[in-house]
Amino acid sequence: MNELQTCTVESHSVGDTERIGGLVGSCLEPGVTIALNGTLGAGKTNLVQAIAESLRIDRKSVVSPTFTMIQVHQGTYALVHIDAYRIADEDEFFELGIAEYFESDSIVAIEWAGKFADLLPENQIEIEIRVLDESSRRFRFSWPSTAGIASQVGQALAARFRRD
Repeated sequence: MNELQTCTVESHSVGDTERIGGLVGSCLEPGVTIALNGTLGAGKTNLVQAIAESLRIDRKSVVSPTFTMIQVHQGTYALVHIDAYRIADEDEFFELGIAEYFESDSIVAIEWAGKFADLLPENQIEIEIRVLDESSRRFRFSWPSTAGIASQVGQALAARFRRD
């Protein structure tokens, strides 16, 4: 059984969330999947925008791909932004070619990733976003301790959050 490592941090404003996203983005490397989960309005897209900005991608170009389902942005690294909310089932997931992105040199960020948790690569960092109140969020990061790059990134994140 693969043990999960975790790190939790709270945000009390949009600015805090943007700083958290910037820290996440500064630690990322190609080949990592970011599995985002949280209720509607929790801040998944806002976090991805902040991650994108840290990868030198114009945050204004990063919108929720609810209807297109997949958007690819080029910056320091390619960022593949996926919204699984409207993906009906595993067949559609595979038909869209999502699994191919997991083997690319991209960073993959999937909103509503929990719908397809069994299909995601081990090399992932899950971010569970819990709404505390109108402006506050709790971000729980978790990653398998043996997940290669994701484990290295997760440990770097944990060290940065302890320091900041």
